[in-house]
Amino acid sequence: MKIEGLVTCPDTKARAGQIQTDHGPINMPVFMPVGTAGSVKSLSPVDLIETGSQIILGNTYHLLLRPGMDIMESAGGLHKFMSWSGPILTDSGGYQVFSLGQLNRITEEGVVFQSRLDGSKHKLSPEISMDIQRVLGSDIVMAFDECTSYPATVQQARSSMQLTHRWEQRSLDYFRSTQPIYGYEQQLFGIVQGSVYPDLRKESAKTLVDMEFDGYAIGGLSVGEPKDDMYAITDVVTDILPQNQPRYLMGVGKPEDLVEAVSLGVDMFDCVLPTRNARHGIMYTWDGPISVKAAREKDAHIPLDANCECYCCKNFSRAYLRHLFKANELLVYRLASIHNIHFYHELMAGMRQSILEGKFSAFKKDFFTRYNLKRAETNK
Repeated sequence: MKIEGLVTCPDTKARAGQIQTDHGPINMPVFMPVGTAGSVKSLSPVDLIETGSQIILGNTYHLLLRPGMDIMESAGGLHKFMSWSGPILTDSGGYQVFSLGQLNRITEEGVVFQSRLDGSKHKLSPEISMDIQRVLGSDIVMAFDECTSYPATVQQARSSMQLTHRWEQRSLDYFRSTQPIYGYEQQLFGIVQGSVYPDLRKESAKTLVDMEFDGYAIGGLSVGEPKDDMYAITDVVTDILPQNQPRYLMGVGKPEDLVEAVSLGVDMFDCVLPTRNARHGIMYTWDGPISVKAAREKDAHIPLDANCECYCCKNFSRAYLRHLFKANELLVYRLASIHNIHFYHELMAGMRQSILEGKFSAFKKDFFTRYNLKRAETNK
């Protein structure tokens, strides 16, 4: 998968370009809303389109458990099942090996785990993960990996990384031996691991580049490590990954982290934060996050962000949103999520335009000058 029209920033590693899928183009840098179970929480496909979403993410592990692959295949894949016509990326289930570790038994062959729904036993392996993602029909498929926990010793990180490399080679070999089910092309991304150890990350990146994946992800970050380590590792890895292929930083999604990571040469992001925080009343604005539940918003008959053109800001006030939260009205989850997802896409579009105009450094400086990271904490 090659990046078309690649433009790089003269004084940072920031990049802009476009990749093509059979469900449409993706302009980068891009943020992918997370639709774990075949739905971005509280939002319809129409809402997603109107917020500017280009691509969404689905989850192999959760969709395997419910509704199951028989239903998914009879529906014609995830696109048809959820009535989403744009591109989809699916993760491999590897992160759930990490996050739901108490349910898992990890061997060379793969992972045996109990369903969190009914206790039934299931198996995930590189080959099974590829089969599931073929049934899901995602445009971008992720190789099966193990996400190293933090903190981890060098020995633990190396052992986990080496297992990931073996699993990823098996993923690639099996993926290449099979064909898409629904008649459109699928691309396979490899995942760089190695915890916070630069030498391991360099080794992992070089190993995966030699395997020749369609694109590359950086996994195992934003799992509790200091931000300086996250940025340093990202910087190390993007120096090695191919210039003309997409780079995806998995699970990283605070606005300030997106700006920093774009400056380090990352193209793609996903995170549950915009929708999860929306459901808790934390709203993102260009002046920093605010708590719309705060007492000071009780009679604030102004939009969340006067410059925002989303459906929420054009029609409803902070006071109304606060009222909906206090009254436990379900509408507020949709309105708040529309706003936060729209803000994320506007942030990415602003960065993309600034890169194309050769002004990314000024954009980054202006963003951090204005963006108040403490606002949500003090506005209670």
